[in-house]
Amino acid sequence: MRPVPDLRLMLVTDPAMTARRGLVDTVAEAVAGGVTIVQLRDKDAPDAALVELGRALMAALAPHRIPLIVNDRPAAARALGAAGLHIGQEDGDPAAARATIGPDAILGLSVTHAGEIDTVDARLVDYVGLGPVFASATKADAAPPLGLDGVAAVGAGLPVPFVGIGGIDAGNAAAVMAAGAAGIAVISAICGAPHPRSAAAALRALVERPR
Repeated sequence: MRPVPDLRLMLVTDPAMTARRGLVDTVAEAVAGGVTIVQLRDKDAPDAALVELGRALMAALAPHRIPLIVNDRPAAARALGAAGLHIGQEDGDPAAARATIGPDAILGLSVTHAGEIDTVDARLVDYVGLGPVFASATKADAAPPLGLDGVAAVGAGLPVPFVGIGGIDAGNAAAVMAAGAAGIAVISAICGAPHPRSAAAALRALVERPR
């Protein structure tokens, strides 16, 4: 059986937001602040460039035993030997993704509404990225926001743990956790912050609060 990853604070990378500081340095700062898992996301980079960047990230994360998962690139995740892969509903079949990355890797799947609950097979999928919880500017083609009540309702029907994603920041992270999330996934709340380490530390403190 695959171990369940620590989903409390997932950092999803953004190449534009981290360009000034550098992606690897931003991630390293965020991990020092309390990020528990990192998702490498770059919709435009070729696989070869993504693998090169992924190797640099894995080298930085290895001493801290923080897993790296790759967004939407099964072949790149396999080439890297990454800890796992995250796919959306339009990014391919979970069974095919599982076959590519192997039986021991982490597999995450996006869910945006109750009608997609049946796509989550707990034999294949380890966690769900549920959202958007709130409106977000970091994904132009995002589905309508679920809101906290929607997250609680859909999350209750999922057979695996879920992380809330979409518009989450220090002002609402605790409420997302109270809606049943195992953790939160953030982009701009850390990647766009002046001080990624302190931003991550503040979020980590919020997800650790008793519910």
